[in-house]
Amino acid sequence: MKSENRLFFVLALFVFAMAGLYGWWTSVASPEQSGHHGTEWIGVVALILSGLLLSMIGGALWLISRRIEPRPEDRKDAEIADGAGDLGFFSPGSYWPFGLALSAGIASLGLAFDQWWLVAAGLISVLFATCGLMFEYYTGSRRGAEH
Repeated sequence: MKSENRLFFVLALFVFAMAGLYGWWTSVASPEQSGHHGTEWIGVVALILSGLLLSMIGGALWLISRRIEPRPEDRKDAEIADGAGDLGFFSPGSYWPFGLALSAGIASLGLAFDQWWLVAAGLISVLFATCGLMFEYYTGSRRGAEH
């Protein structure tokens, strides 16, 4: 996790520097070329918010890296064999992500065409698909085997 949080912090510093450069660049641009006077604030604010989001992700990864033991990727003396073994459980196949994307698309179409009934139907189906995705392995034949 240490390499990932460093990456996000470096990207955040780069985006903050670009926000400053963008603000300066738009403030000194000649009015004949750009058609406006002063700094273009929308781009500056967007870059600052992007830098804050990158910092937030980097901070979360830093907090996680303090709680877990160093992974082979984080150690300089690690061997390739140190990374062997199970990496976790991955679902072999599920239709719930497709349903979730379809539901979000329906809600987005409702917003685009100002149809609030379609937004409501999309959001209800998003909640249904999210619950289905979360509880996919807690239902069906496995439930009887646990008891």
